[in-house]
Amino acid sequence: MARKSLIEREKKRKKLEQKYYLIRRSSKKEISKVPSLSQKWEIHGKLESLPRNSAPTRLHRRCFLTGRPRANYRDFGLSGHILREMVNASLLPGATRSSW
Repeated sequence: MARKSLIEREKKRKKLEQKYYLIRRSSKKEISKVPSLSQKWEIHGKLESLPRNSAPTRLHRRCFLTGRPRANYRDFGLSGHILREMVNASLLPGATRSSW
């Protein structure tokens, strides 16, 4: 189980990213349309003034149940060992156990 503080920090980042999403997107479109370099620098300064944690690259995928940050499967939103336990218990429809 991940520490609660790390999980809460990730939730805060997600909320910030959603809050500033439209501002970031519009600023990036403006940068691509503006021909002069000085105007691009002004728009870039506006982007830099936004909070760092509102950038989507700072988000990290975590396990839905345990909050584990590594070995996550996008299709299920679960970490590897939780996914294996659920498949073995037949709790995930469509997933089959591997046997060789």
